[in-house]
Amino acid sequence: MEMNDRINTYFPSLTKSEQKVALCVLERPADIIYFSVTELADFAGTGETTVMRFCRKIGFKGYQDFRLSLAQNQTYRKTDTGGENTDPDNEHDIIRMVYHNMLDILHSSMGLLDRSELGRAIACLEQACYVQFFGVGASGISAQDAKNRFLRIGRRAEAVADGHIQSMMAVSMKPGDVAIGISVSGSTLDTNDMLHKAKQNGATIIAITNYAKSPITSIADIVLLTAGKEAPMEGGSIGAKISQLFVIDLLCEGLARKHTSHTKLMKEKTARAVIERSY
Repeated sequence: MEMNDRINTYFPSLTKSEQKVALCVLERPADIIYFSVTELADFAGTGETTVMRFCRKIGFKGYQDFRLSLAQNQTYRKTDTGGENTDPDNEHDIIRMVYHNMLDILHSSMGLLDRSELGRAIACLEQACYVQFFGVGASGISAQDAKNRFLRIGRRAEAVADGHIQSMMAVSMKPGDVAIGISVSGSTLDTNDMLHKAKQNGATIIAITNYAKSPITSIADIVLLTAGKEAPMEGGSIGAKISQLFVIDLLCEGLARKHTSHTKLMKEKTARAVIERSY
């Protein structure tokens, strides 16, 4: 059943608030596949719980399940109606398209950058006793990259993939520590749960996310926005990762410039440690 038919079938049984959500979806489906649950709630003039109830009433497990189905429906429609013509054999066009997409991501990242928030984040990290990065999936890979960058400038940091270890690390954090959560959607249950645990134990929370209005931002003390919003069918996009790494690099560069001599020494020591492991 197509999304429009599904919503129209259930529409009379929805509450007035849920009908507001339904009308927004019917009017702007191509935009809403990029919305966080908080953004859709604000757009419809309702609460997040209303959006969740709407999703469940029309037969979905939750908001992300609903978004995935909506995105699949949009993909089908684009293909069915002829969509945008592309030439898969034209390598030159593909190269230019990817190149300009990456430039657009970096340009958008610059536009979203809040220098005061970045400064606050660097100041917190400079004073931190311990830094823990949290992320899963593609954002978990960015967390590992961040750990690598921090170690190379002599900053102790950790990032692990195992959920049980993450939980133990989160509850072991204390005042003076910094937990950095990386999530494109800002709605990743595992990451947000870890940040909640870390905050309850006194850690300062920094969120790196694409969505200014998402569950992760209500947990965070400092929010750093990234670009390259993903639809559910575009998970793990390189564009979103480039924006995450751009923000991570800004944090590292900011820390490095506060202690240039120490940073230079640690870069030399860590580079030598790696070189000794190669032929």
